[in-house]
Amino acid sequence: MNKQMTSAEAVAHLRDGMTIGFGGWGPRRKPMAIVREILRSDVKDLTVVAYGGPEVGMLCAAGKVKKLIFGFATLDAIPLEPYFRKMRQAGNLANVMELDEGLFQLGLKAAGMRMPFLPARAGLATDVLTHNPELKTIRSPYADGEEVLAMPALYLDVAFVHVNRADRLGNTLVTGNDAYFDHHMVRAAKQAFVSAEVVEEKFALTKEEARFNTFERSLVTGVIEAPFGAHPTLCSPNYGWDMKHLQEYSNSAKEDDGWDTYFDKYVKCSEEEYREKNGGDAHLASIPVPSF
Repeated sequence: MNKQMTSAEAVAHLRDGMTIGFGGWGPRRKPMAIVREILRSDVKDLTVVAYGGPEVGMLCAAGKVKKLIFGFATLDAIPLEPYFRKMRQAGNLANVMELDEGLFQLGLKAAGMRMPFLPARAGLATDVLTHNPELKTIRSPYADGEEVLAMPALYLDVAFVHVNRADRLGNTLVTGNDAYFDHHMVRAAKQAFVSAEVVEEKFALTKEEARFNTFERSLVTGVIEAPFGAHPTLCSPNYGWDMKHLQEYSNSAKEDDGWDTYFDKYVKCSEEEYREKNGGDAHLASIPVPSF
């Protein structure tokens, strides 16, 4: 029942051509320690599914993305994820399914429910259909006869999410002010790997704490202890996003050799070295969580 493993052991489950999903939302609670491990690996030709943040840009910059299915790609204070933007504008990321946030969620829900699709009005009479000709409409079999969009299931081979706390059995707690849609990501996947700020032996939860367990432990394949594992994105309430780091990352996209420079400095090292390069654990813990 002990599901604890390292990031490298989790990433070893990946194969070229897989469809993988990332939890979090833009620059918020992304499993970045696992993303850095994927960047160090040889895996390629991935279909990436995400409410995109820096994981999308980094994987694109590293040449690991064959197709991107996304609702957006942003760093919030930096409206467009810089390497995503660079790749799109250069025409190097043409294989995309660009959805609105609601349809994206329905696709994950359909996969989690093991349904081929879910009906929606979102997307009708918009360029979502223009730019995604593979999307179909379906007519209601009931008296209303309404025509709706049939959002196909977004099935995942693997999902990666980051949480505040986990135990070795695969129980998880998201204690920030927003669970995002990580539970849909996990349920849509054949395998799910969870990184956590801290991993405990076994939870003993009160009824008040139990509500922060948003998906079943039976769905969790592996648990990785990764302190500050969402950095440079925020992990409320533990720490905020590191805007200094994100600005350095964004500026690197303006340079011809910017990705190589960023990779050599922040990816080609251990996670302990990564944290030290960003000011050390005490500094990272002191980064305030932004207010919205």
